Amino acid sequence: MASSLTCAGVVWAFLSFLCAAASCVGFFMPYWLLGSQLEKSVSFGTFRRCSYPVRDESRQTTVMVEQCGRYASFQAIPSAEWRICTVVTGLGCGLLLLVALTALMGCCVSELISRTVGRVAGGIQFLGG
Repeated sequence: MASSLTCAGVVWAFLSFLCAAASCVGFFMPYWLLGSQLEKSVSFGTFRRCSYPVRDESRQTTVMVEQCGRYASFQAIPSAEWRICTVVTGLGCGLLLLVALTALMGCCVSELISRTVGRVAGGIQFLGG
């Protein structure tokens, strides 16, 4: 297999992939904020939450649902700031994965990544980060 990358480019490709994977895992995990509510451990991220309060209409009380899940809809995310964070972080993760996978393909395919493409990819990574 021929490569269009230098040794530094191969290191960049693998580090890019590791960073993109870590960013995506962090984005999908609901452990951004940890705390407690109603004497239960609570955590949530931009669009996922664990152990959240729900109103029980039959008993007229608030109970804790001890499971992880997504918000029912985009509008159910607690605030406009969290919605913006969800969109921006999701787009950033998508860009990082696109560049990382392209760079990994450059390790296997000759003439795929030129100096200009590498510079553009670096700029996209900067925006994605």
